[in-house]
Amino acid sequence: MNKTSDWWTSPTESENGRLIMVTGRRDVDKFRNNPRFNIRVEITWKYEGDSSGMPDFTTSSLMEQVQDALESEFKKDPVAILTGIYTGDNERNWIFYTLSTHIFGCKLNEALATFELLPISIYCENDPDWNEYQEMKELSEIDAGD
Repeated sequence: MNKTSDWWTSPTESENGRLIMVTGRRDVDKFRNNPRFNIRVEITWKYEGDSSGMPDFTTSSLMEQVQDALESEFKKDPVAILTGIYTGDNERNWIFYTLSTHIFGCKLNEALATFELLPISIYCENDPDWNEYQEMKELSEIDAGD
């Protein structure tokens, strides 16, 4: 991640009481105020976690490489913004807001082209009011400074 001040990290709990580390982005106003960025995309990576539900070192390292590739691709062509990362309870979720699922999919494929097939799934839905982002801020009990 670029600047640590642009992000916050806070622990919360899953529905079953397991630790979830939430990392949220603060500098989203330019995108949030643009009505074209109304589609939420969730990329989920399920993994075999340790006893606390966190990924092992090898999995975590690969996830960081994937995240760096995603951030690099969307920095070059800002058709989406990464707004949140949830890690714990045997899965990681990256949350993006985008203006087009088609363009997002093309950029995602470009970003991940150098990796072997990854155990990810993708879910998209319209979220013009950025409800998920607001909920993430409330769950982490931190003012994201927007």
